[in-house]
Amino acid sequence: MGLITGLLTLPLAPARGVAWIADRLEETAERETADPAVLRARLAALNRALDEGEIDQERFELEEERLLDVLEGRPPGPAPTHPAPPPPGSH
Repeated sequence: MGLITGLLTLPLAPARGVAWIADRLEETAERETADPAVLRARLAALNRALDEGEIDQERFELEEERLLDVLEGRPPGPAPTHPAPPPPGSH
């Protein structure tokens, strides 16, 4: 980038910075959600939520199928309408 171009595009620097940060956050989120250890922990938390009566069987099956799809590398199905239980240790 030349000096003139750098000076002319300087007002855009904050927008480029925000876009760069958003890209890094997206990459991190994708890595974390595809991590098999994280997915197994979410499955365990889901089983505990079912056992403790926090969710019903239908919600359990929907979320379990979605997590297993991601774990097995298939495109995930639609997300449930209710948030999934938090992973263990996040309380």
